Amino acid sequence: MKYLLCILFSFSFLVLQAQDTRLAYKYLRDGEYRKASVIFKKMYEKDKTKNVFFSQYIKSLLELEEFEEAESEIEKELKSRPDDVTLYVSLGNLQERMMAPDKAEKSYRKAIKYVQPKHNDVINLGNTFVRSGKLDLALETYHQGTAKLNNDVIFAYYTADLYRRKGEIPDMIKHYLNYASDNVGKVRSLKKTFQTNLHTAEDLQELKKQLYERINNDPENKSYPEVLQWVFIHEKDYAKAFRQARAIDKKQDENGTRIMDLGNIAFNAADYPIAIKAFSYVVEEKGRTGSYYIEAKKSVMDSKIAQVKAVPDYNKNDFDSLRLEYKAFIDEVGVNNATAAIVKDYCEFLALDVNDIDAAVKTLEDMVEIRSIRKNERANAKISLADYYLIQGDIWEATLLYSQVDKEFREEFLGEVARYKNALLFYYSGNFGWAQEIFDILKSSTSKLISNDAIDKSVFITTNMGLDSTDTALRLFSGADLLAVQNRFPEAFQKLDSVKLLFPEHELEDDILHREALMYTALQKYDDAIKKYEIIIEKFPEDITCDNAIFELAQLYDLILKDPDSALPLYEKVFIDYSNSTFAVEARKRYRILRGDNVQ
Repeated sequence: MKYLLCILFSFSFLVLQAQDTRLAYKYLRDGEYRKASVIFKKMYEKDKTKNVFFSQYIKSLLELEEFEEAESEIEKELKSRPDDVTLYVSLGNLQERMMAPDKAEKSYRKAIKYVQPKHNDVINLGNTFVRSGKLDLALETYHQGTAKLNNDVIFAYYTADLYRRKGEIPDMIKHYLNYASDNVGKVRSLKKTFQTNLHTAEDLQELKKQLYERINNDPENKSYPEVLQWVFIHEKDYAKAFRQARAIDKKQDENGTRIMDLGNIAFNAADYPIAIKAFSYVVEEKGRTGSYYIEAKKSVMDSKIAQVKAVPDYNKNDFDSLRLEYKAFIDEVGVNNATAAIVKDYCEFLALDVNDIDAAVKTLEDMVEIRSIRKNERANAKISLADYYLIQGDIWEATLLYSQVDKEFREEFLGEVARYKNALLFYYSGNFGWAQEIFDILKSSTSKLISNDAIDKSVFITTNMGLDSTDTALRLFSGADLLAVQNRFPEAFQKLDSVKLLFPEHELEDDILHREALMYTALQKYDDAIKKYEIIIEKFPEDITCDNAIFELAQLYDLILKDPDSALPLYEKVFIDYSNSTFAVEARKRYRILRGDNVQ
């Protein structure tokens, strides 16, 4: 019974204390400092462990300008709590209010002098100085704590943060590097801090200078090379970043993850020579037993193909040596579950870059017959095979394969992909009603990309079917779409010209311009493509094709013509004027990369 009464009493006390606390803070907020001081004093006298109540009591007295009473209360506390040096800070703040700066300075000095060489005590005093706006005294506190404990790391983060607030970059860098010196795991957060606070080339030069000195003096430290690699990436000097990453990889006998990451960064920045070096290093140095052998080889080929395409006037003959290299690798590793993705890429390369559809079809036909291939890999191969059947003009075989995948993966992503492609087949053949029925079902797809494309196609059919009494214009246009997919560009242009001739001022005008721009780009007639895109942007700013045109034109300038000055305002226009566009996120990312931000 006594035990139960104690519990009830304790609970009641806590409830009353909470009520008093809320009331006291309300008085403080409302400027009723006398009432606040009375409650805070009463609560502190009941529970001497709650130093915050004493602090708020003193704050209330200061607001009332009852300085002598506040001074008396602080001095009494100092006698009962001589180890709590934050009381000297409170006394110093009071003395400053009393226009006694010399006394205040002595109080602050006592706080620093008498602080115990204990981690929490030093941090508590440092934070107290910071809350009082006395950053230099907080720095002194941490420097003294560092000296007393003979540990450069223990308060390094707090010290660095104070130098950051003061804008003293060299000292900020020094202490942040001290902070990370004993644990490479801290480097990740340090990179974010440096990215936020180092704004000029001079700042980065200072960081590099300090890093070089530290690496020279402490060559076994793992943190400093990590930060140096980040600096090179931040400066977009991927060649030096690769050399640094390679040195770390070799010294620490890593598995190639670091090099793969760097290769991907270089690839995304269109620095294909360094991407090729990075991925090739993993292939050659880690060998066939390495974790990334097939992925790295795939990335080597992706990078080499992208490097060829990055030259505006490249031709198909430039792919001859790559075809031999690709074929040799496929022969080396064979066709199996582990290599299915790279075999699929190889077939895409054959079909779309080399224009050897027959070789692509034969390779995929052989692959889908291999019994050991997992059903997902086989389904992906079937979808690609159907795409190439479509290019060859074998519509029946294409729809048969799409339907097989749709049936086998009815409620899964692969099934939706196959269903969407089947709907496109109906669209190409002029069966718009059946195509639209499938597109409408796919509007609720779990894949945002498929859902958006299905919505666009459904709206497109609805819009252009209701404009005249026949669907002739739409049939001609969809037929041109099919010819373009089959790389029969002269015939596709002729069909589009027929639409323009037979149906002048038709709603399809902006769509025709868009298809023409895409085909001119595929044909490497970039000046003609640019003209078509510019007409869309100027004449049809409200139409659904406009954000496509702006983004695709930006990519043409950015990735093919290497003209970032022309690409930048176009990317910006996409994510500002067309913020709901499916291209807005990628446009913002490319904009930041071209502007010089560190985007990984």
